[in-house]
Amino acid sequence: MADIIDGKAFAEGLRARVATVAADFEAKAGRKAGLAVVLVGEDPASQVYVRNKGKQTLACGMASFEHKLPADTSEADLLALVDRLNADPAVDGILVQLPLPAHMNEQKVIATINPDKDVDGFHVVNVGRLATGLPGYVPCTPLGCVMLLKDKLGSLSGLDAVVIGRSNIVGKPMAQLLIAESCTVTVAHSRTKDLPAAVRRADIVVAAVGRPEMVKGDWLKPGATVIDVGINRVPAAEEGKTRLVGDVDFASASEVAGAITPVPGGVGPMTIAVLLRNTIVAAHRAADLAFDESAL
Repeated sequence: MADIIDGKAFAEGLRARVATVAADFEAKAGRKAGLAVVLVGEDPASQVYVRNKGKQTLACGMASFEHKLPADTSEADLLALVDRLNADPAVDGILVQLPLPAHMNEQKVIATINPDKDVDGFHVVNVGRLATGLPGYVPCTPLGCVMLLKDKLGSLSGLDAVVIGRSNIVGKPMAQLLIAESCTVTVAHSRTKDLPAAVRRADIVVAAVGRPEMVKGDWLKPGATVIDVGINRVPAAEEGKTRLVGDVDFASASEVAGAITPVPGGVGPMTIAVLLRNTIVAAHRAADLAFDESAL
């Protein structure tokens, strides 16, 4: 039976470390590190996510600036807000919650964020920095996955890794991070020929494809470490109810894998914790204060 990788516990520890660093930053800089979150519209999932971000930002001793705009806000008004946040010295990190309403160009909005305040790591400048090994900001979910992997396995050097999924938010940056850890990386996707065979070669499997319980236990190399990024809502046994599952069939995979993240409680809690980590890093860089970023 696979060891369960407890992302919730790891995230709690990371937030505690961020809080300690944030208190030290405030003492040295004379201000709190600040995170601005912009929400456009009334999407229920986004509202919950933004609320949780605000609570956890405050709990870590940082300043939280929430900007909630109606769904019919013009793109020009949103871009003007982002420009004001770029210029605000109290704001170290800016996050525009996605998805945006259909009349807005998400890439244009992301491109307007100052790359040095882009704590989501979505700006093309940060994408380029990651690809070329320069310091920047990395999307929170894949960075959280690497943290969990290194905590479980230690060095990842020389391991074979398969990333299932090629999105800009998870799949591509995940592959770049694993390459930086000296893994041999395969990026697989819906058009990969004989996907189970590709997965079966891997010491590390990262599933981020958005298909409920797609990866089966017999796809896995015995002892592989499995990181399940998927969050899918499917019908539950009780009529009218739903349950959360990942992209991996947990029941069968846990019989073969050496270690695996559950859904929920695995990768999910890491995303906001890493966002807070990125924000306190950005604050130190903005204030030209040195600290050991590897400690986070």
